[in-house]
Amino acid sequence: MQHDDIFDRGLQFDMAALLERRKVLGLLAGAGLATLAGCGGDSTGAAPNTSSSRTPRASSSAGASASSATCAQIPEETAGPYPGDGSNGPNILTRSGVVRSDIRSSVGSASGTAEGVPLTIDLTLLDTSRGCSVLVGAAVYVWQCDRDGNYSMYSESIASENYLRGVQESDGEGKLTFKSVFPACYAGRWPHIHFEVYPSLARTTSPDHKIAVSQLALPRDICEAVYATDGYSQSVRNLSQVSLDSDGIFGDGHTSQLGTVTGSVSSGLAVSLSVAV
Repeated sequence: MQHDDIFDRGLQFDMAALLERRKVLGLLAGAGLATLAGCGGDSTGAAPNTSSSRTPRASSSAGASASSATCAQIPEETAGPYPGDGSNGPNILTRSGVVRSDIRSSVGSASGTAEGVPLTIDLTLLDTSRGCSVLVGAAVYVWQCDRDGNYSMYSESIASENYLRGVQESDGEGKLTFKSVFPACYAGRWPHIHFEVYPSLARTTSPDHKIAVSQLALPRDICEAVYATDGYSQSVRNLSQVSLDSDGIFGDGHTSQLGTVTGSVSSGLAVSLSVAV
């Protein structure tokens, strides 16, 4: 029996379909659930109100502001040669399925899954223009290399894949989470994760709309522990030849870009970072 292929219709299709689903849920569960459903995206790619005129808002709840010590504006960094945002070729941001929390597998017609030590990426967005209150309703696009140092959509061996790329919306506490794998250390660069911040989900379809682009650095001791495991052998030598201070991106200062890691290599790691924009 023939059926329509729901993939590759683009982000706008995703958001329209998900918004209609939320309307149905709201009718079934009442106004209370309808309000809850509008809080933020999840692993299904759910998105709240996606009007292009919408702007992120800062929470006014008690305790929403961060201390000045944790609220230095995130440094602007290069997106590098493999952004996949349409700025230099392929664009994952217009693909159906890109709004997701688990970025380990490809979406659409691609079927690959990135292997490696599990890593959860926890980001908290802060608004420097409003006393560093948490930023609600903004969106973040994250991308990174795999454990071999390759980037999907670009590197020859995985050019047909699009894993380790995804978009999430910040919730009522300015938070968003991605499930990923620990990236490799490739020659000349400190281990890192790229990200771009957008004012809303609706405006993530073009890099022209981004309000910040930066990179998250991973701590040396955690990198050494991960790279001692199977699959990361080439990263051992590369890490020994670079430091945060010698890295071309982090060498000018990395205080506000160095993530805090918890967990273990055996059970999975989590890296967190506050991102002030």
